[in-house]
Amino acid sequence: MSINITKGIDRELFVHFSYSATFTKHIKKIKDSKYSKIHNWQIPYNLENLQKLGEIFAKENIIFDPNINEKAVDIIKMSAANTLIILEIEKTLKLKGYSPKTIKCYVGHMRRFVESTNKSINEITKDNISDYLLYLLEHEASSHSYVNQAISSIQYLIKGSCNPFNINLQLPRPKHESKLPNILSRDEVLRTLDASTNIKHKTLLFMVYSAGLRVSEVVRLKPSDIDSDRMLIFVGNAKGYKDRYTTLSRVALDQLRFYISKYNPEPWLFPGQDESYHLSERSAQRIFEIACKKANITKKVSIHCLRHSFATHLLEGGVDLRYIQELLGHTSSKTTERYTHVTEKSISNIESPLDRFMR
Repeated sequence: MSINITKGIDRELFVHFSYSATFTKHIKKIKDSKYSKIHNWQIPYNLENLQKLGEIFAKENIIFDPNINEKAVDIIKMSAANTLIILEIEKTLKLKGYSPKTIKCYVGHMRRFVESTNKSINEITKDNISDYLLYLLEHEASSHSYVNQAISSIQYLIKGSCNPFNINLQLPRPKHESKLPNILSRDEVLRTLDASTNIKHKTLLFMVYSAGLRVSEVVRLKPSDIDSDRMLIFVGNAKGYKDRYTTLSRVALDQLRFYISKYNPEPWLFPGQDESYHLSERSAQRIFEIACKKANITKKVSIHCLRHSFATHLLEGGVDLRYIQELLGHTSSKTTERYTHVTEKSISNIESPLDRFMR
């Protein structure tokens, strides 16, 4: 398809193309873009929009009006060339079996970095990378884990390009932040579960806490994943493309049976508005937020804290750490061991020497 870009009268560009639902969807996302029957699409003339046009039409034949500023043409062409490189890297990540979520994360980091440099990928230097990482840490106050993700993504970007500069890809990484997971007490968990009056929402929260499920796992459950004979839940193709079984609570099973008898959900246990698709992760998070508000939970928590609470409460109940590791699907026992730092059993029951002295 040919894309015609012409110059408008007042610092704007007109973009002409044969109707395409995909291109129209992307063009609509450009801030202050306007549709006109005469000029097709009217786009404000600025650096960000020039980069976006190159990104949207990277694979198309772009025909430029001779009156358009040469620098603007170069920016669009450069953005298109950079996008093609990133698309090739994205294809490689798919072939290597990376999860869709990881690919989306890596590609997002690559795009943001390249746009910040306003350079061709093949002209990027180590100073450009260092400046960007410092910007994330100092000006954006990004977490160390976020910056480490950015570094890994940029490394893939440089490896996948034909960068003529000899960039040392062993970039310094911020120290790993040792943050303890947020935990709800048993009383807070019960209040949260009881707060939801919607049967579907209540059942979803029961399943997350009772089995220690990730939000991405609970929304993708199917009725066939529930094995009530063996009291197990099958979690297929979870994080790291691993299958596992986790425990099925009898209380959760009763709630589940009540929910299924009312709604008979298929093919997903928790369908979205369109029943052919599962409930979105964002919707599940929103369900939890509403329940917390009703239960007067003031802690800063997400639905994932139900999984953390599940693990912590099992540990406090004397369940072996290895079993908890299996139930959660952790590859490394070190990941599970962090729950030993937040259990009431290991901290709250320790008597301060001051209390002993003052008896």
